[in-house]
Amino acid sequence: MPKPKPLPEPDVADPDADDGANPQLVSPVIRGMRLLRFIAEGGSTANLSEVGRRIDVNRVTVMRLLATLEHEGMVERLPQGGHTVGFSFLKLASRALAANDLTSFARRILARLSESLQLSAYLAVPDGGHVLYLLREMPNTGLVSNIQVGSRVPAHLTTPGRMLIAHLSPEELRERLGPDPLPTVTGQSAGTHRRLAEILAADHERGCAWSFSAFEPGIDSCAAPVRDAQGNIIAAISVAGPQQRFEADGALRERAEKEIKAAAKDLSALMG
Repeated sequence: MPKPKPLPEPDVADPDADDGANPQLVSPVIRGMRLLRFIAEGGSTANLSEVGRRIDVNRVTVMRLLATLEHEGMVERLPQGGHTVGFSFLKLASRALAANDLTSFARRILARLSESLQLSAYLAVPDGGHVLYLLREMPNTGLVSNIQVGSRVPAHLTTPGRMLIAHLSPEELRERLGPDPLPTVTGQSAGTHRRLAEILAADHERGCAWSFSAFEPGIDSCAAPVRDAQGNIIAAISVAGPQQRFEADGALRERAEKEIKAAAKDLSALMG
């Protein structure tokens, strides 16, 4: 009895699309697009020979195509091996979307930020005079903190909250936060609008907000704002970690500030 033929595997290469059939087509671009589509659809690049078979090119060409796509930011390497679509690709794709999903974009950015700094990373949005924490990514080391997904805190008390209100006028701040005295949790908390205005002016000028055990004793935090296509502040992302880590590593504060600003800029670009 003859053996049944195995079902053919789906192939990224379109059998009807001959690279040389149309003189107007550019073969290397076709091959690059096939590879990009293969990666975007979840294909693994661990075995270059197999990738070449799937997109109908040889192993060396796959290596050159990957190097080119990496150079242009269309793909990026994964820590565990292989590739995924890059942020430049996502930025281009996001501009074509009819609706943007803040949390799905932010989740990936927070994961990268947390992994790089080994600090907890958060996404927060405004909720009246409060800040609402929507996402959290934590490193393997963990962090003892009262801030959880779903936490709702008076905006002026935390770094992401301060970034969400730093652009408001004094009248808008009083309407949103209420009159003096403002709620406080530590001796560093701004208990009056006058003191808060000084802190927010410094935050606005620096482009980020820092807290040194000002909300939770022993925990330092830094936050930066996320903007939409019109430049409006719609969210904030932050990182937090033990104060002793920042004190032990003299370069960590500078690196954290640089990376949180870059991450907020990336997320803002995706939202644009």
